[in-house]
Amino acid sequence: MLGIGDFARYGRVSVRMLRHYDALGLMRPAHIDDSTGYRYYEPAQLARLNRIVALKDLGFTLQQVGEILEDRLTADELRGMLRLRRAELEQSIAADRTRLAGVESRLAGIEQEGHLPRDEVVVKAIAPVRVAEVTGTARTFAPADIGPVLRPLFSDLTGRLAQAGVPAVGPALAYYDDGPRAGVAVHAALPVNAGPADPAAIDVDVVDLPAIPRAATVVHRGPMDRVIPTTQALAGWIDVHGYRSAGYHREVYLSYGVGDPSEWATELQEPIAPHR
Repeated sequence: MLGIGDFARYGRVSVRMLRHYDALGLMRPAHIDDSTGYRYYEPAQLARLNRIVALKDLGFTLQQVGEILEDRLTADELRGMLRLRRAELEQSIAADRTRLAGVESRLAGIEQEGHLPRDEVVVKAIAPVRVAEVTGTARTFAPADIGPVLRPLFSDLTGRLAQAGVPAVGPALAYYDDGPRAGVAVHAALPVNAGPADPAAIDVDVVDLPAIPRAATVVHRGPMDRVIPTTQALAGWIDVHGYRSAGYHREVYLSYGVGDPSEWATELQEPIAPHR
């Protein structure tokens, strides 16, 4: 038998926590001395304590922990449950990080209000380009919604092209259209020399993106989850210089995904037309 202090030490919990578990019926002592009231535990009870602490640390309430333990799950069943819960928590953490990046991007935009880019914006014609592409749908045009859709699309596209032995002949790009039910159609694309008449050969769509006769372009430095200040500054430049936007911008990833994220470079190409 182990006294409550020793059992707490072996279990890496506090004596107060063991008493709390006892009061809730989660972890009863193996023996209580009638004369002193001292609690004693058996070493085998550490297995139950491990389950309680693991489940609690994964976000289950103590009531849920008790219900799970009453089901008398095997170690394999419990391990599977913990893995599932861990995956859910990892997804939640990733979502929180994405939201935080979005907030930081908005704050950067606030800090740059009134500072429009001048020399950085170039008005030029964009040549037509043939691309292989895959398409998905995002809920909104916010970076937090676009990124989780676009990244898997590019992974899928590069894998299909590699399997078909079709090389990309230029930097990756993305473009957007209005999607169904107020969503955004997201196109991940790579320039190729493959013919559009036989897309089945590479199991993706091959399309010719039309030229953009006049585009306001600017190079965004850094990850795309912080693009909002750049796009909003570009919108201000377009308006100040007597133009209006003529549609979604294209994104050409000049340097992306390798090295220091602050050095990544993406050219935004926004179609423009004179104010009417």
